[in-house]
Amino acid sequence: LFKTTDGGKTWKAVLQAAGASGARTGCSDVVFDPTNPEIVYAALYARQRTPWSFTYGVAATEGEDVGGIFRSTNGGAAWKKLSGGLPTQTGRIGLSVAASKPSVVMAVLQSDEGGATDIRDIHSKRGGVFRSEDGGEIWARMSDINPRPFYFSQIRVDPANDQRVYVLGYALLVSDDGGKNFREDLTEKIHPDCHALAIQSGSAPAPKPAKPEEKDKPPKPPVSQRLLLGTDGGVYQSYAAGKGWDHLANIPAGEFYRISLDDTQPYYRIAGGLQDNCNWVGPSGVQSKDGIRNSDWTNLGGGDGFYVVFDSTDRDTFYAESQEGSVHRMNIRTGELRQLRPEPAEGQQAYRFHWNSPLIPSKHKPGVLYLAGNRVFRLTDRAENYSVISPDLTRNDPAKTNATGSGAENYGVVYSLAESAVKPGLLWAGTDDGRLWVTENEGAKWTELTQNLPEGMRGQWVVRIEAGHQDPKVAYVACNAYRNGDDHPMIVRTADGGATWQSVVGDGIPFYAPVEVIREDLANPNLLYVGTHFGLFASFDQGAKWMRLGDVPAVRVDDLQIHPRTNDLVIATHGRSIGIIDDTRPLRELTPDLAAQPAYLFPVAPATGTYQLPGWVEWAGKAEFRGKNPPEGAIFTVWVKEFTGDELKIAIANAAGSPVANLKSIATQGLTRLNWDLLPTKDVLTQYGGVDPKRLVPSGDYTAEMTFGKTKVKQSFRVNVAEGIRTR
Repeated sequence: LFKTTDGGKTWKAVLQAAGASGARTGCSDVVFDPTNPEIVYAALYARQRTPWSFTYGVAATEGEDVGGIFRSTNGGAAWKKLSGGLPTQTGRIGLSVAASKPSVVMAVLQSDEGGATDIRDIHSKRGGVFRSEDGGEIWARMSDINPRPFYFSQIRVDPANDQRVYVLGYALLVSDDGGKNFREDLTEKIHPDCHALAIQSGSAPAPKPAKPEEKDKPPKPPVSQRLLLGTDGGVYQSYAAGKGWDHLANIPAGEFYRISLDDTQPYYRIAGGLQDNCNWVGPSGVQSKDGIRNSDWTNLGGGDGFYVVFDSTDRDTFYAESQEGSVHRMNIRTGELRQLRPEPAEGQQAYRFHWNSPLIPSKHKPGVLYLAGNRVFRLTDRAENYSVISPDLTRNDPAKTNATGSGAENYGVVYSLAESAVKPGLLWAGTDDGRLWVTENEGAKWTELTQNLPEGMRGQWVVRIEAGHQDPKVAYVACNAYRNGDDHPMIVRTADGGATWQSVVGDGIPFYAPVEVIREDLANPNLLYVGTHFGLFASFDQGAKWMRLGDVPAVRVDDLQIHPRTNDLVIATHGRSIGIIDDTRPLRELTPDLAAQPAYLFPVAPATGTYQLPGWVEWAGKAEFRGKNPPEGAIFTVWVKEFTGDELKIAIANAAGSPVANLKSIATQGLTRLNWDLLPTKDVLTQYGGVDPKRLVPSGDYTAEMTFGKTKVKQSFRVNVAEGIRTR
């Protein structure tokens, strides 16, 4: 536990486990006496995670009990371990202090004394809900309720009523007798897995006058009415103490693991899987000013969602995957649903699948899918049939492949699978236990490449393989080792089919940013994109140097896809949903020679003129999230070497040389984008007796001339106005 007294500039450790166990022990919760901030309660939690398992409590500290509940009465200068009535072997602990009665402290406490229970069993043999009435000196076990402690361990006491207690778990549990008895009647229409609860102080109503027959009874304290609940399904709000909830579905906080794209026109579709929120498909734009709404997306089923593949012949059929290789085929037109996970013959060894198992379509054989577990499977006939095309590609260490749990702990699997876009039959496979393989004949023979990797990457989790888009001998491999305590980015490239590998982690990627995905541009092999735990980066020189790309938040980026028609870069994040960088061709064309120029206007893509339906967005309030549509009209991308104070100007003229629009912008260093809506600007529009100013310019050829200081660059482009629209 760390403390700052200067607003976060400097920090001092005030509570930690001593000795060798300190490295495996952290602080799981801290709460304060609301009437005296010098009184602090904190919980220490010993825990050690590996890529294949985790241990906690005395099992993580060689029998030494260093966890538990601690109290300080002098702002953290000194601490006392509290023990009266508490188990001696503790795991994760959550704490809460009653604001209405600060001497009441409550804990939800994990203990394996007497043995562990199944993860779906919310009852504990020795742990559970504990209550102290004297500031932590003496504790009473009120209940054995303790849902999946490592995942939850959250408890809240209502600030207006110390008898009202909430415990968070698969459901929201509530007690009105100080923690003795709990019920689940407040979770109707609430997504499972509750992780966060905020209770608004002062939201409790005034006590009601006692009824005549109850005048001799003490008044029943009211409970706080306003609650904010965070679950795996988002944020919910109640103004009725949990008896009714609103889902705050206007927060773009989706956690996408993987995405894929189709070529629907005019707006391609994006399909992907989310953490505990199924698989979904939706448009990259809509023909309405309402923008992209939640209702524009279709649920494709599943539990946790991961890979989704579009059927190559039927736009309504999808192959989606949820945890542990659970592949299913769904038709959103007919409602057909088929479960298709490969199963071994009776009496044979079970297949192992990761929580997030690779499922990819063949680039060369329409209708063929590849699925990876501890082996690689070839799925055919709409995934109805499968064949095993590899041996067990993992180390198959029984000491590491038999961890119990939810399935997220499965280990010893192929985690990354890639097919060459250039050479049929060429597949690359990487495992979570650090093996790398290649086959050039669709699995008839596999060659191990692990020993060819740099020493520091051997044995590390292979998170992504990217096959080169021009050369079959080129591939990129990204590993990460944060599960082993190493956060360094690890990316290498081969140009000889895997015989040798060179690092492409140049300057610009933070040393503390584990990598989740790497992509090579579809046309320019020097242009690379990398998604890390701290945002998106691009390299224009094959990895020698990197730069943070655009205004993408410094959030974990789990997947990237480049659309082959629009050249959009689609970004899947863990916490900020999906983002799109429209038309990345300027990045593809940005050479060192261009970057040395004071300014440059990149070639302009053909512009399409349409009118969007008005929708209801102007009067709809802000309760619903609306994703932005792609920009209408023409997009101009300008490179500026350095800021000079000069204004950036673009003059647009038709084929006859007549001016139709003039655009201006502040010229910032780097790339700037200007959008022209295909309407004449006011300075060239005939104000009186002219044509309707809302009419688009006609189809035809146009030129755009950029001016920045003394630099001028001209580009030609085409405008195509949709049939039936009256133009100027």
